[in-house]
Amino acid sequence: MTNYYAEPFKIKMVEPIKILTREERVRKIEEAHYNVFGLNSDDVYIDLLTDSGTGAMSDKQWSGMMVGDESYSGSRSFRHLMESAKDIFDYAFFQPVHQGRAAEKVVMPIFLEEGKVAISNMHFDTTRAHVELAGARAVDCVIREALDTVSYHPFKGNMDTKRMINLIEEYGPEKIGMIIITVTNNSAGGQPVSMANIRETSEIAKSFDIPVCIDAARYAENAYFIKKREAGYEDKSIKDIAREMFSYADFFTMSAKKDAIINMGGLIGVKDNEALFETIKARTIPLEGFISYGGLAGRDIEAMAIGLQEGTDFDYLQYRIGQMEYLAGKLHDAGIAFQSPVGGHALFIDAKKMLPHIPYHQFPAQTLALELYIEAGIRSCDIGSYMMGNHPDSGEQIESEFEFTRLAVPRRVYTQSHLDVIVEALKSIRERADQLKGYKIIWEPAILRHFTAKLKPLD
Repeated sequence: MTNYYAEPFKIKMVEPIKILTREERVRKIEEAHYNVFGLNSDDVYIDLLTDSGTGAMSDKQWSGMMVGDESYSGSRSFRHLMESAKDIFDYAFFQPVHQGRAAEKVVMPIFLEEGKVAISNMHFDTTRAHVELAGARAVDCVIREALDTVSYHPFKGNMDTKRMINLIEEYGPEKIGMIIITVTNNSAGGQPVSMANIRETSEIAKSFDIPVCIDAARYAENAYFIKKREAGYEDKSIKDIAREMFSYADFFTMSAKKDAIINMGGLIGVKDNEALFETIKARTIPLEGFISYGGLAGRDIEAMAIGLQEGTDFDYLQYRIGQMEYLAGKLHDAGIAFQSPVGGHALFIDAKKMLPHIPYHQFPAQTLALELYIEAGIRSCDIGSYMMGNHPDSGEQIESEFEFTRLAVPRRVYTQSHLDVIVEALKSIRERADQLKGYKIIWEPAILRHFTAKLKPLD
């Protein structure tokens, strides 16, 4: 079993949480129409729905919020953020926005339109949605090794570069609006992307004159995996690795609610293209607000500037990934399949293997997420066919290559004892897994359905 890395911090404030009875949980999930996003947070014991904006800020971040400059333009908090971002990413230009999907909303239509294609190692849900909202097509191109959840590969998030070349030639280079490298690769199980793969992907894109974007939500965790797993980087700092990663891209979009450990915020970075940055600024003002606040309070900008630095601390990252490794070790010992090796921000249970009798169109990963709440008040989410939705042309249910139930662990929030509760709950569910039945959708919106769709259990 993997060693558990103790928290590199002390706890000085706690938030009480309650545990409902099983009968109460059954009623609550029914009232939520079997959609975990419909649950009230007060009715959740351990909340693993997302690691986005759910982390615990440090004393330095809270102190920074008290001195945040709320000036409409040119605030000192904005200048602090620019200095912090420059130190880590070494880009010329940065634009704050209110969160990651806002960055996508600003950037995607600049490069994508009807008839265009975005190729990614894997698009996450909001990225795919903004590609499609721009009228373009999102195509995933992760390496095939990622599809075998039990096999070991140090960088399962990698782009399949041979297939990427084939796709570029098939569609035509002029039709490819951008190449997106998602680090870490969330939809593939929080899996990292190697520096060699980032470099190769960039070189191929540049040979076809295609811009490269990094989806940078979990860049620090990706840098940690490069340091631990890729030859030649073991003695480099997290910041040095990050700078090299971003040197291979033209721009990035970032949800700062992950690796910057804040509750709200996002960032766009542009390497050196001033004309592109002027376009981004012009789009930001009507969509997000003036360029020096980008839809954020000054206090949030100050917290982001501090959190970007804290998120690159090696001791913190070792503890952070160590939590995932501890949880993975316990589940491995229990014989519960997950995307292996464990990723950075979450553990992805292989619902196909736990519930092989439930077909994709009855949503095995969603079924397991619902059962986990009923069993122990643990909220997780589906990263599978339920999240993928329907094909934009045929309207038919897409069969996802993965059926993952994602356990996204908030940063600096839960202890080892909470992780043990998760393991025991999954073991209990496994004992009666063959008795579980799937679900069907009785109402859904056209885009990003998993947030608000209504389901009912099958008879």
